[in-house]
Amino acid sequence: MADGSATRKTPHLTLLLSAIILCTQVSPLWSADSRRVVTVPALGVIAGGQTGVVHYIVFQIDQEGPTVQFNEISLGGGSIVSEDWKEGVKHAVIAATKTVGEIGRGWMITIKNRSYNVWTEGMSASSAVAVGLVAAWRGDDIRSDVVLTGTIMPDGQIESVGSLLTKIEAAARAQFKTILVPRGQLDKADWDLSQLAVRWNITVIEVATLEEAYQLMTTARR
Repeated sequence: MADGSATRKTPHLTLLLSAIILCTQVSPLWSADSRRVVTVPALGVIAGGQTGVVHYIVFQIDQEGPTVQFNEISLGGGSIVSEDWKEGVKHAVIAATKTVGEIGRGWMITIKNRSYNVWTEGMSASSAVAVGLVAAWRGDDIRSDVVLTGTIMPDGQIESVGSLLTKIEAAARAQFKTILVPRGQLDKADWDLSQLAVRWNITVIEVATLEEAYQLMTTARR
């Protein structure tokens, strides 16, 4: 199935609670009784890559640990996630901790994927995950009119994704004004995102790194 989200036949939709808890030995930037919560949009596809969707990933960082745990609880109205989706989150955690100058120990991170699809797979949301983690740590807000798709590498580089045209159209229908895509994917032999941007009255911007995407997607003034 295509990178992103895909549906399976089930009698009802399920809600994903994908909780990833990571902690380390460094001191967080806030008191022990406080927490940071951030929500970021992510793009996916369903129906064999023919239809794009927008789902939302919620991050909560607390001062706890150290522990690493994946916990998925089915409620009603969303999806479960694949192993490669979780692997993308691991890459995002490494990239995010490097970006904020931490070693990667000392955070308890709870990640909830709020989607109305039965199954979410692929790593295209991992760059958005990394932005959300850094925003939660720094206390910056996510802009409501910007969405990002891309595969994050542990070094913070953002790599290409599939089904890009479908995802951009889904973002445009969801009223996002700016769509961030991996560098080198704006214009390819089989598509022209510049023409698509004109048709939907949106702005498509290429980004190569986590920090570059972060500056465009958040209220950061760094």
